[in-house]
This record gives sequence, C-alpha cells and structure tokens, in this order.
Amino acid sequence: MNTIPPPWGLLAELTHACPLHCGYCSNPLELTRRSQELSGQQWVEVFRQAAELGALQTHLSGGEPLLRKDLDVIVAGAEAAGLYSQLVTSGSGLEADRLRSLTDAGLRSVQLSVQHSDADTSDLIAGSRAFAAKESAAALVKDVGLPLGVNAVLHRHNLDAIDGLVELALRWGADRIELANTQFYGWGLLNREALMPGRDQLARAVESVSRWRERLDGQLEIIWVAPDYFDGVAKPCMGGWGAVSLTVTPDGTALPCPAAATLPGLDRVNVKDHPLRWIWEKSKPFNLYRGTDWMSSPCRTCDRRDQDFGGCRCQAFALTGDATRTDPACSLSPDHATLSTLTRPATSGVTELIPRRPS
Repeated sequence: MNTIPPPWGLLAELTHACPLHCGYCSNPLELTRRSQELSGQQWVEVFRQAAELGALQTHLSGGEPLLRKDLDVIVAGAEAAGLYSQLVTSGSGLEADRLRSLTDAGLRSVQLSVQHSDADTSDLIAGSRAFAAKESAAALVKDVGLPLGVNAVLHRHNLDAIDGLVELALRWGADRIELANTQFYGWGLLNREALMPGRDQLARAVESVSRWRERLDGQLEIIWVAPDYFDGVAKPCMGGWGAVSLTVTPDGTALPCPAAATLPGLDRVNVKDHPLRWIWEKSKPFNLYRGTDWMSSPCRTCDRRDQDFGGCRCQAFALTGDATRTDPACSLSPDHATLSTLTRPATSGVTELIPRRPS
C-alpha cells in the first residue's frame, strides 16, 4: 500500500529566459535553452497528471513566463486540470490585452517580483530598467480583479528598505508581500559575498517586519522567509524532501525541489520519459532523502529530525560538498562553525553584484 502523500503543489518552470539579470538568481548556472523547453501541450499533460496525483495548485514561473507565447494555452491547461494557477512574473511584457487573455484562460492570481522600493535602485539590482513595467503590471492586475502578491528577495542591498517595500505593496494594492531572504544557490551562490547582510542589518529588518505586522494585521499579509545562515536553525527542506511539492524544469526534468539540479549524481528523471506518479512515488531522486532513514548523526537521534529533516540537502552540498551531511545552518551540525566566516559584517568584503548573464 502506498504511504507517500501526494504533493500539494507544482512549480512549473516554463522557461529560463528572462529580461532581468538579478545577481541573486537561484536558477542553475547552466540554463535550459529555448529549443529544449517543453511545448505548451506537454505542459498541459503535466498538469493533468499532477492533478490526478493530487496536486492542488501550480506556480507558473521561470525565468520570465511571459516570454512563452503559448502561455494562455498553458494557463488553460492548468485550469482544465483543476489546478489553481499563479503567475510568478517580473511584470516585463505584461500588457492589458495579454492579462485579459490569461485571465479568460483561467489564471487565478499574480505574484510580482520587485527588487527595491526605490525605482533606480530596483533597476540597478535587476540589471534592467524594469521598475516602471512592474508598477504598470500591478495596476493592470488590480484592474482585472486578480489577487496580487509582491515578492522581494532580500539581501545586503535592500534589507534596509523593508519599510519602503511594505509601503510600496500597500500603494500597489497588494494582498500579500513575501519578504524572502536570499537562498544561496545558482547565481546567488556565486554572489554570496556581495549579497550577505550583517547581523545588525538583519536585526533591523526583523524589527521592521514585526512593527508592520502589528500595524497591518488583517490588512496586508506579510510573509517573512528567514535567512539560513544566522539563527542556528535549519529550514525544513521544502517541508521535507519529496514531501509537499515538486518542480518541473523547462526541459521536463522533475526535481524534489528547485535547487536539486545542483546536486551531483542525482539521477535525472523527465516527464517526457516517465509518468509523474511514478516519478513522485517510485523514482530514485525523489526517494533519496525522503523521510529520516537516510540520516546519520547527529540528525538520526535528533528530536527535530521529523521537523527539519536534516535541513536543506542542496545547502549542505553547497557548504560542505556532501549532500548527506547535516545542514551547516543547524547549530548542532559539526560544520556549523563554517558559517561564521560567511556572516561577517556587511561593511567588509565584496559588495558589487555580478549581474546574471545567459549561459
């Protein structure tokens, strides 16, 4: 009898192409080329299988999903499968007619990224003059009546702008804002030294979030995604490896989490070759770190093993070169001391971001 619960969600990475060049980008260093992307009809079949498996929603992401000319077909496929669809976008290229077409196809909500509350600084971090398009996109989303979320990836260059970001979300009429501290994968790992905040800067940001939550309770949902390197507590690895969500990349590779492509020796499985149910329930990569049996000390005997699942496998690999080790973000990890050199004050070291460039 199968005891593996179904995933609640699917992250559909429709393309790696993007008009922005964000230095914190967590996509792989080697990006999928446009010629290798799944077709619209192949995505429709992925959504059908995901819903049959038990998934309830899909995030249509990238890169920039608006660069897909067949995005309305993809959205309609998600709707036909019964999946709640959210467009995760930079806003670049979102015009009124396009949004109406996507809404008519069944799009349910939009999450809009922003890099800073100040337009010039936002454009500088994004490596593109994109802020005006974001502001326009927010207005269009509100005009058609879709729920609007704002997402800001936080780091040394914008952590002091929490107040401005919340005020911007209010001004744009957002229903929620996600303040997500940088995850150091892909290009973000390459830029880690330039992105890493100081402890004082982080403490100020936490205080700002607390004040705004108290002030705006019931008016604006404020999501705070804590940083990994500072508080000595490992994050629960997407709710557990292969536990609550799965990712399908632009070429159809299925992954237990968005960053799993960075792990060496992970046998790749593709939706073009295998049914999604088999991938989720039976494939080697999805079962590799599922549950707790794979763990060694100190995780194996830790009271938190069923809560944090040993932490992030991708982060363990990035910091130690071994994906099976306890995530160094955990204070109990034998490698925890390695973080002390990475969390030095933001006033020292490299501060200039290397913009993301196509591979």
